[in-house]
Amino acid sequence: MKIFITVLIALLGLYPFSTSLAQSTEKSKPNIIIIFTDDQGYGDLSSFGSPNIRTPHLDKMATEGQKWTNFYSAASVCTPSRAGLLTGRYPVRSGMASDVTRVLFPDSKGGLPDREITIAEQVKKAGYQTAMIGKWHLGHREQYLPTNHGFDTYYGIPYSNDMDATADKPSYWEYADEHIPIEYYNVPLMRNIEIIERPADQNTITRRYTQESISFIEENHDQPFFLFLAHSLPHIPLFVSEEFTGHSDAGLYGDVIEEIDHGVGQIIKKLKELEIEEQTLVIFTSDNGPWLVFRTHGGSAGQLRAGKGMTWEGGMRVPAIFWWPGTIKPEIVTDIGSSLDIFPTISHLVGGDLPDDRIIDGFNLTPVLMGEDDSPRNEMLFYRGATLYAARKDNFKAHFIIEGAYGQFEEKQVLETPLLFDLSEDPGEKYDVTDQHPEMLEEIREMVEKHKENLVEVKDQLAERE
Repeated sequence: MKIFITVLIALLGLYPFSTSLAQSTEKSKPNIIIIFTDDQGYGDLSSFGSPNIRTPHLDKMATEGQKWTNFYSAASVCTPSRAGLLTGRYPVRSGMASDVTRVLFPDSKGGLPDREITIAEQVKKAGYQTAMIGKWHLGHREQYLPTNHGFDTYYGIPYSNDMDATADKPSYWEYADEHIPIEYYNVPLMRNIEIIERPADQNTITRRYTQESISFIEENHDQPFFLFLAHSLPHIPLFVSEEFTGHSDAGLYGDVIEEIDHGVGQIIKKLKELEIEEQTLVIFTSDNGPWLVFRTHGGSAGQLRAGKGMTWEGGMRVPAIFWWPGTIKPEIVTDIGSSLDIFPTISHLVGGDLPDDRIIDGFNLTPVLMGEDDSPRNEMLFYRGATLYAARKDNFKAHFIIEGAYGQFEEKQVLETPLLFDLSEDPGEKYDVTDQHPEMLEEIREMVEKHKENLVEVKDQLAERE
């Protein structure tokens, strides 16, 4: 009897330890937060060179984590860029890039196909709670919404905030420096698959996205979670809350960025209050470059050439910050990275295998984040729609086709002799070095041909409209 009681006590004593060990093992998987802005340029954070926009919270993240200076979006416009981030695949592979129309619209019939695997679906297999908050733009019909692509919940505007424009809306140039009525854009605010507000009050949308994010974190902080916060701004038309009106030294655009930065600070504060900051990876980046045609409402690409819609550096090189206290080695990373790499990186961190039935174009960046190795990415392809316009290998970038966008820059030219730039010395792409480095041009051509051999034609998801 004494032996039985002794064993029983020992087993009971082990029970809390076993439970604690199981919880500890579960929490060893990091929480993941991706904060994705819309049309924010490379030069629109003070830590990335803005002289008049203050972003102290993002700057602190960049100091405490890693600031990537050669980081690329998957495309230079909204829909394909988001498809690339969530799947780790060039959007041409999923049919989410089109030469017919560049993005999805409220009358579009298509969306991200269910055969595609998203980051949310990857982490769900690892036991994560998932939420998508903000701009989706991968199909507004029910079968394409976030709740059918691995997200437990959705709260946001399903496409760009300048869509559903009303007939009485004045031209942009008539209200370029003023606040405008939200009724000019009849965009819906959705919760899961239901419209809960129309038109969405965009004056408060940034604040509400942040509040929803914090609520999700509070509700799920005791288990692994994945939050994809995709701000609708600073895509035009610009809206900002009363609290941040006139807050910046950079006009309305600066106010919008500073409100987003404030929201980032609120999220970081909540992580620290819950004592989970060392268990949480936060990634901040933008979907593409600035929409330059809108002047002071369009942001800046800094010293980079051109902006949104184009395959010049300003259209696809974006600010990127990785923050994970106690795990990420703080430094400025000048290696090449891409939003395509987020899918395999997160898959690795949560212990998930990459799909073996498809090509994944992203690379696992974990060795760089841990300070163990250089980036495995030494190349990047630049698509405009479903057509490859340019390609980068190491420090050299070749342009095979050049074309402006939205009435700015050059007419379309298919170049008989490609342009070649050494981005290590010339990130502004001003000085053609084709004659000095013909061998690099040949290497890039071979890389492009190898890539094209693995392309399979799929249905264009953007072309069909009502």
